[in-house]
Amino acid sequence: MSTEVILHYRPCESDPTQLPKIAEKAIQDFPTRPLSRFIPWFLHDASKLPLKPKRSPPVISEEAAEDVKQYLTISEHDVKSQSYDCTVDLLEFQPNFKKRKHLIRSHSLNEQTNSGNLDKQSEKGRQHKKRFWSVSLPNSNCTENIFPLSKKLQDCLKALNLHSLYRARWTIEHAICNNQTLEDIWAKLNHIIRHNELPSCNATFQRHLGQIWVFCDIMYCEYVGSLLKGRLALTGKMNLLVHKYGVIFSM
Repeated sequence: MSTEVILHYRPCESDPTQLPKIAEKAIQDFPTRPLSRFIPWFLHDASKLPLKPKRSPPVISEEAAEDVKQYLTISEHDVKSQSYDCTVDLLEFQPNFKKRKHLIRSHSLNEQTNSGNLDKQSEKGRQHKKRFWSVSLPNSNCTENIFPLSKKLQDCLKALNLHSLYRARWTIEHAICNNQTLEDIWAKLNHIIRHNELPSCNATFQRHLGQIWVFCDIMYCEYVGSLLKGRLALTGKMNLLVHKYGVIFSM
């Protein structure tokens, strides 16, 4: 049986006479290696298994199986025959219920009086609850008097690649309160914020730290800082902090 082969080659081949030899090798049968006979690693005998359990399985006699069946049928019959008494553990069905009746009434009255006292205490607690947050409403009137940022702050923002709409935080501490308490400063600050004199501001009183934090946009920070120092009569240096950048400005 002959095989017809069409051979294509480039004219620039150095030795075209070698091409037929390469084609003959290409169409030769692929050499195969005969597989060796599979020999299992254990003896192929059903009576002699390679793995055996250490102990033989338990053997249950027919008499033991019958005893188990009889026990199960008796226990099921007992469960079905039991009547459920819904009056168990109920006070009104106990013989000495009348003696305990006045105790139950007194206990319920005590619970009502205690709950009333708790409600009154909670109402008093709400009245004396200290304010922790104060938020200003958007107002366009106060932004008319705001001047552009100083060159020092603009250079700082450019160096840190911060946008003017980033949020910043002024920190008011007791050291700059000028013989005032932080509670007095907080009351004055709430009055200023409620009248929308601080643009885009919200403030919080960190009593456990002894600090008042006033948050604002960076584009208003110098206006807010100067207004805080003037209206609250603050003395000393007040720091402006930006999250992940730390203190970036002081005044």
